[in-house]
Amino acid sequence: MDRARLADYLRSRREALQPEDVGLPRGQRRRTKGLRREEIAVLSDMSIDYYSRLEQPRGPHPSEQMLGALARGLRLSMEERDHTSSSWAGTRHRRERPIPITSTRA
Repeated sequence: MDRARLADYLRSRREALQPEDVGLPRGQRRRTKGLRREEIAVLSDMSIDYYSRLEQPRGPHPSEQMLGALARGLRLSMEERDHTSSSWAGTRHRRERPIPITSTRA
């Protein structure tokens, strides 16, 4: 996993999202393009420190579950999620499918 590449990707996706895109008010004093790190962390259900370390390539290698949380927080499309998972977790994102229920009763 290339941490610098992951950090650049996270930063570019964060800057592309606007507060209105995720239901947040813009506010009057916004010094950053797009969303703040804190806002992405909250949307991704992770600590602000953990997200900040990922975006400042000094964080741990995120698990597939954390990549999924980031994908949801960053509002990635299924194609972008697949790319993210295959690039940084080494696996394809598994789309959830219903599990068929079979009866074991005779």
